[in-house]
Amino acid sequence: MEKKYSKDPNLSSYNLFGIEVRYYAYDNLWRLPPYLGWLPIWVNDSLFFLLEDWMPIEYWNADLQEYQTRPLVLQITRMLSAFLTFLIEFIREILIGGVKTVVAFTSWDWIDANPWAELPGLPWTIVTAGAVILGYKLNGKGLALLAGISMIYIAVFGQWKPSMETLSFVLIAAPVSFFLGLVFGIWSYKSKRVEAALNPILNVMQTMPHYSYIVVIMVMFGIGDHAGAIATIIFATPPMVRLTLLGLRKVSPDVIHAGKMSGCNEFQLLFKVLIPTARRDILIGVNQVIMQCLAMAVIASFIGAKGLGWNLLLALNQLRIGLALEAGVCISLIAILLDKMSLAWAHKQTDYFANLNFFQRHKYGLFFVGAVLVGLILASVGSFYFKEGYNYLYEVPHNKGISGEPFWNAGVDWIWDTFFYQLKIFNTWLIVDVLQPMRAAYLRMPIVATFVLVMGAGYIIGGIRSALVVGGFTLFIALSPWWDRALVTAYMATFGVIVAAIIGVISGSLAAQNTTSTKIVLGICDTLQTFPSFVYLIPVMMLFGVTDMQLFLQPVTLLKDFAVFRQLYTMQLRCRV
Repeated sequence: MEKKYSKDPNLSSYNLFGIEVRYYAYDNLWRLPPYLGWLPIWVNDSLFFLLEDWMPIEYWNADLQEYQTRPLVLQITRMLSAFLTFLIEFIREILIGGVKTVVAFTSWDWIDANPWAELPGLPWTIVTAGAVILGYKLNGKGLALLAGISMIYIAVFGQWKPSMETLSFVLIAAPVSFFLGLVFGIWSYKSKRVEAALNPILNVMQTMPHYSYIVVIMVMFGIGDHAGAIATIIFATPPMVRLTLLGLRKVSPDVIHAGKMSGCNEFQLLFKVLIPTARRDILIGVNQVIMQCLAMAVIASFIGAKGLGWNLLLALNQLRIGLALEAGVCISLIAILLDKMSLAWAHKQTDYFANLNFFQRHKYGLFFVGAVLVGLILASVGSFYFKEGYNYLYEVPHNKGISGEPFWNAGVDWIWDTFFYQLKIFNTWLIVDVLQPMRAAYLRMPIVATFVLVMGAGYIIGGIRSALVVGGFTLFIALSPWWDRALVTAYMATFGVIVAAIIGVISGSLAAQNTTSTKIVLGICDTLQTFPSFVYLIPVMMLFGVTDMQLFLQPVTLLKDFAVFRQLYTMQLRCRV
């Protein structure tokens, strides 16, 4: 394995900016022996022992009507899976209808005898009206218009059912992530030891590749919506913890002293002084949780989560790029809408001294009740008007909606026919003259030089403690069988960050000078940052082949550079203030 990455028999040298770079055969001075090669096997055996043999207990099997034996860890994971599945199905059937929630409290025989008990679901017109009213309440006409356009687009293009399945998934994962993040954030604020213990855990949760822990989740919890929800919760909780802690830390000591002088006990000080004062940062944490949940929509589909992510994955498997783009656009619209709404909620100020009458206090609730009645009437009229068996005022089926697949496919074909040779030339130059020499330079580095480089950087940035932490992590990788692969990953990350930073700094500096261009680029940012990166994968492979190029041209240069733009724009706003 190491020889495969440390020496290329077909090409032993490259030229990088006039400097010759060669592969060298490794020995113990260049690569450490993989003394930690036993660790993956030990982890597998330990997990197998926990799930198969450790602490067997008896439980009642309702399907077989008898007691059976099952290990404790497996029983806990199955109970948690059943609970999350019930919650997801409950929200899903409120939105699109179903019988599983009713069956959970009765039986299939009872529901067969009483078909009226099936939950009918909400017509798309009611959900759209509710989104428009909520958008207007939070931030006026602009957000209401965005909500209406987004919901109508999803409905008309036949993506309503998978979109509501994705939304039901988010409506369970996001509150759980919020609750866990709030609890651990408060606990960290109260205890320095807890904060010190949680920081490395949060770092691992945020930096661990998604596929690393969805395999473990699949083994422990099975596959389905519940497994996707658990993976999403793991991914979405850390930002909430950090922003809760940040918000509580920013509370002025004068505010805390004023609360104590007013006679507040610890409970009252926390919930009536600290949390309300840190409300804005906490609600921004909610915004980040929602974004992270939607970012996991496609990845969660790999372990059985239904919705737009699942449809997108099926479309990519069939190489139907247009259909995948349709699902990706719907995910982006939901993400942008929830992003704008949650940010508007975070910035909205309540006027506690306003003297309002009953209608003024409850007008939006009354408008929604009216919208529900109108939506039900329209759905009833539609059941008589549409004779093909589909009520388009209730739900537009996927195979009956408008499809932009031919348009998107034609666009990809046009790019292929128009720019193929130019892209081929650029691809060849970048791989031969830049990427491969850079890869060779990284693989040529001896272990001692790598230690000096990373520990020196750690010492310069964070002192001796940071240098020791970085050195310990580097030593762990060096003693594993994956050192050469780690160097390849480091080279790809380095190149991606450099390119993204250049594009982001230039575009951010130019666009932030003008308000109109700023709004346009921010809209592009929102779209590209929420658009599933898997959708870029097939066109990139078609245009550039299965090479290292695709690793830079899809998520890195389209997401990280615009994140840099956002930071520049924020800094400019602060300078203006």
